[in-house]
Amino acid sequence: MTISGPCLALAAILLLAACDRRPDPGVLANIEAEQRAAADDAGRIECAADATAPLAANCTIERTADTEGALLTVRQPDGGFHRLRIANDGRGVIAADGAEVAKVTVVSDNRIEVAIGGARYRLPATVGPVAR
Repeated sequence: MTISGPCLALAAILLLAACDRRPDPGVLANIEAEQRAAADDAGRIECAADATAPLAANCTIERTADTEGALLTVRQPDGGFHRLRIANDGRGVIAADGAEVAKVTVVSDNRIEVAIGGARYRLPATVGPVAR
C-alpha cells in the first residue's frame, strides 16, 4: 500500500497540529475539579505524607462523635493517621490528641489545608469571614 503525496502532506499537517497543542488552563481546571469531586464521592481526600510530597487523593476520612463534639480520623495509605477535632470557635480543626499542633490554612472557599506531623491534608470546609 502506498500513500500519495496529498495524503502524506495531510497526515503530516495533522500530526504537527496535534503536537503543537497546549493544554487549555480552563479545561485543566475543570478536569481537576471533576477529579476532586470524584475523590470526595469515594470518601477520599487529597493528602501528602510529608511537606515535599505532592498532594494526591489517596487518604480516607472517617467522621465520629464523642461527648466533646465531632472527630475526624484521617488515614494515610501507609497506615499512618491523625485524629482531628472540629473546632467550634472558627479555627477549623485542632489536633484531637498528641503533642503535635494542627496548622490550618484556607486554600479556597470550600477547602482548608491542615498540616500536622509533617503530613498535609486538604479537607472540605465551609469558610466564613475571619473573626476579628
